Amino acid sequence: MTALRRAGLGLLTVLLLAVLAVGAVFALERPTGPDLGAPSVAATPAPVVNAAAEPTPTTAPAPAPAAVDPGAEPATYEPRSQVRPIRGLEPGKVLLEQGDHGMRVRDLQARLRALAWYFSTPDGRYDDETVEAVRGFQAKRGIPVTGAVDQRTLDRLRSMTGTPTRDELGLHNRPGPLDARCKKGRVLCIDKTSRTLRWVVDGRVLKTVDVRFGSQYTPTREGVFSVYYKDIDHVSSLYDSSMPYAMFFSRGQAVHYSSDFAATGYNGASHGCVNVRDHDAIAWLYDHVEVGDEVVVYWS
Repeated sequence: MTALRRAGLGLLTVLLLAVLAVGAVFALERPTGPDLGAPSVAATPAPVVNAAAEPTPTTAPAPAPAAVDPGAEPATYEPRSQVRPIRGLEPGKVLLEQGDHGMRVRDLQARLRALAWYFSTPDGRYDDETVEAVRGFQAKRGIPVTGAVDQRTLDRLRSMTGTPTRDELGLHNRPGPLDARCKKGRVLCIDKTSRTLRWVVDGRVLKTVDVRFGSQYTPTREGVFSVYYKDIDHVSSLYDSSMPYAMFFSRGQAVHYSSDFAATGYNGASHGCVNVRDHDAIAWLYDHVEVGDEVVVYWS
């Protein structure tokens, strides 16, 4: 073989190897698969459709305005300040008023006292204190405030209270017969049966007052005694209680004023003393009774 042919075969072999090498490199760099030739695009997730979603409500068209009658007069409204108020209660016919007196007034005062509108002992006189008590009661109950009693006031008062007792009416107890021991000399005659005390001088009764005694646990002693000590402003050392106008007659037991008796009546009892609730009366007795005067406590 000639040198020229050998050189040509070598050149051909080199070219062939170069072509194969380029083809191999091209084959390695070329993408494969179903997306061959397609541009690479990021997948976007499909939107989720809620099958149960409610449809967007639609706004109903506004109703057409009502036709206005051009001949009708425009509506007018009376201002609030000109509206007439509801007529209030009018006072009724007067049944009791200031200046009246008697048992009906006592009954009124006792009922007002039971409701804490009247605080004195009923005396049957329709005075300033009674007027103020009635006014207060009427104002509290929505009744026309006049200070006088009409049927509406009386009915409401009766519906809230019971029938007053003799004691609640401020009536004095009815004394029993005088004990024979009370008919001579100067005697504080104390009757447990009628719950009364009488100041008697030579058989003549000069003063009578209601009294209250000790309970079954601290009874007031019975018998004949004498006043051995007086103290106008005494305070009990045993019970630390006030005993104004005290007149002692038996080992610590005395006749004296009692604010509790004045306030609660016979709902309470003393510790053995003889309680008087009439302040003016006990003050009078204190001025007239002397040490040494007799005291008789008995059942009539």
